[in-house]
Amino acid sequence: MSSIPNSPAAAGSRGNGIPRVIVATTALLTFISFWRAAAIVLNDLASSAYYAGGEAEAYIGKTAPWFILAIMLFSYAVRAVYVESCSMFVRGGVYRAVKMSLGGTLAKFSVSALMFDYILTGPISGVAAGQYLAGLINDLLQYFHVSGPLSSGTTSFIAASFAIVVTLYFWWQNTKGVAESSEKALHIMKLVTVMVVMLIAWCIYTVAVRHSALPPWPHPRNLRLSTSALGWLAHSSLPHMFGIIAIFIALGHSVLAMSGEESLAQVYREIESPKLPNLKKAGAVIFVYSLVFTSLVSFFAVMIIPDDVRQHFLENLIGGLAMNLEGPLFARLIFHGFVVVVGTLILAGAVNTAIVGSNGVLNRVSEDGVLSAWFRQPHPRFGTSYRIINIVVALQVITIIISHGNVTFLANLYAFGVIWSFAMNGLAVLVLRYTSPGQREFQVPLNFTFRSVQIPVGLGLITLVLFLIAVVNLFTKPIATMAGGAFSVLLYIVFTISERRGRRGGAAHVEMDQFNLELESELTPEAVGARPGNILVPISNHYALYHLGNVLDRIKPGRRDVVVLHVRLLRRSASGENEFEADQLFGSIEQQLFSQALSMAEKRGKSIRLAVVAANDLWDGILRAATSLQSSTIVVGRSTKESNEEQARQIGEAWEKLGDQKPQFNLEIHLPNGDKLYKVLGPHAPNLTANEVNLLHRLWLRFSDAVAPLEMHHHDVVHFALEEVKKEIEEGHEDTVVSRLRTHLEANQKKKAPKT
Repeated sequence: MSSIPNSPAAAGSRGNGIPRVIVATTALLTFISFWRAAAIVLNDLASSAYYAGGEAEAYIGKTAPWFILAIMLFSYAVRAVYVESCSMFVRGGVYRAVKMSLGGTLAKFSVSALMFDYILTGPISGVAAGQYLAGLINDLLQYFHVSGPLSSGTTSFIAASFAIVVTLYFWWQNTKGVAESSEKALHIMKLVTVMVVMLIAWCIYTVAVRHSALPPWPHPRNLRLSTSALGWLAHSSLPHMFGIIAIFIALGHSVLAMSGEESLAQVYREIESPKLPNLKKAGAVIFVYSLVFTSLVSFFAVMIIPDDVRQHFLENLIGGLAMNLEGPLFARLIFHGFVVVVGTLILAGAVNTAIVGSNGVLNRVSEDGVLSAWFRQPHPRFGTSYRIINIVVALQVITIIISHGNVTFLANLYAFGVIWSFAMNGLAVLVLRYTSPGQREFQVPLNFTFRSVQIPVGLGLITLVLFLIAVVNLFTKPIATMAGGAFSVLLYIVFTISERRGRRGGAAHVEMDQFNLELESELTPEAVGARPGNILVPISNHYALYHLGNVLDRIKPGRRDVVVLHVRLLRRSASGENEFEADQLFGSIEQQLFSQALSMAEKRGKSIRLAVVAANDLWDGILRAATSLQSSTIVVGRSTKESNEEQARQIGEAWEKLGDQKPQFNLEIHLPNGDKLYKVLGPHAPNLTANEVNLLHRLWLRFSDAVAPLEMHHHDVVHFALEEVKKEIEEGHEDTVVSRLRTHLEANQKKKAPKT
């Protein structure tokens, strides 16, 4: 790497000409309530209720609901393992945490299993949503006597096509960088709750009317293990000789019911204080909701849908349940439509979660040096890690095509990633009890001490059960074993080759500058070396630095300092740390970005200060950094995702969410063509046009004579008008005021519109 001694751009260097980069190790996080955190996880977890029960019954028979219930109860124990892993302070996320406990080889394999899980989450959720949609279309066509039942081939084609369309839609959303919304997740779960309450109430009524019996008890003799359920054990006498093996086979075919648990670790970082108590509350909400929804769907399906009919609805279980309830056909058909709409929303959300999670995991692995920085290179327009997104979505689309819209095929594959990611996490936490002993905020219960050595009985039993299910699944799901094993080995090889190449060529950036990374817990003017009232210029994409060039062109040396800030956006990637090492926030991508910024400053003979901070919300991170640095002006480039007004609105909303002491900022939005938009964040005098000033003056003239001899000023007219509007609103006429305001705005827009 090259350095630039005595460069005017190298402001703040420690006398050696190498520019400083202040790396803030404390993330500027936007926090959410435990309700929103639970909604995010449930959007992923509750999707399994749409297919887990039917898939389990296809393999183990009518006893499936009891094993679904057992898995949902066991999920509470698995969730406790994730709570303990979140409560431990381990820098570097999932890869470094597992590497610390199990070593680099198993760390790569654990990430490979997690990626296999994510790659399959999208296809199985999309195809399941497509199966529900095809089922509704089938019922509608028959109800209106348009055609007979759809063939299985047509149903599968609709399911696969729908899954591909949804996957490509979210590919484009993630490529553009449209952020996930906890508000949207909360709204979806409210809608799901309405559907669940209606479904449970209607099912209870149906069961009471028909006096339906419970499913057979989960005894080994009641299991109906098909040849496909036994896999490589089909010709073995072990499942028949040892009932416990049959039980674990049944649990292995039911494990999909708790898929999505790892999402809890992803949202931990965002949960508001007190973090651990709120994490436990979120976990409790998730447990109760998923237990009731997923378990009861399986029980009611067996109790209500006739055996011969139910076999046609195993991939569309809730849809079949809706159509077999007690009541008029038309009412059942309407409810079926509601089930499909809700299911499409939640299953499509799981498709997006899979892409977001995959992108986050591979970005973290890349940041840890296991994948080369090539994967994280920003999109020329949107600045997102589009190469990772492209690879993930391509694998998902190929998987959907291979599946031919068959949920059962995908479920077998998906179970491999789910159970092994759980098992590896349990083993990592268990080993860390001994390699990193000490007090923890939370531990999985049932711990005993013998001769000053802790014996984690609870954690050990959970890990043992997970591994027993995982090992049994290796023999009962041969296709999944071969596919999952091949994928894990292939990804491990990619990780290993990429990591070795990165070590050999880590310093071979001949066109990039060398930087001194200085860690600070928080950004301050003193740490950065900038005076209060500085200009903050956030940058994220080396393809779009025109706004920095504009600032450097106009600023006069010595008058005001320019702070160039890069906000490293934290993605959800099962990484819950709040503080970071320097190399986690400043890699080759940031080096390339700041090298170009320095080059621009050097050519203009200007100096800049450089800083990096982590945040999970871009605008919130920028505004909180500006507050800490006591900046007076924020200069940003035009957003590639939304209009200028929408961008300004989002920044304004982020400003409103700041603390009570909100500073005022001048906001400049620079356009690539050189135009600029100027806004003021915070209370300020409006910019009145000549027409508005003339109208105010005419009203002042008219009222001045009417109120004489009282003295009146122009601001009195404005104050009086605002008070009258406020009075109307308080008297309950807000709708009328809004209607008049909308008419006024529409009239102004028509005046501004160019005449044709």
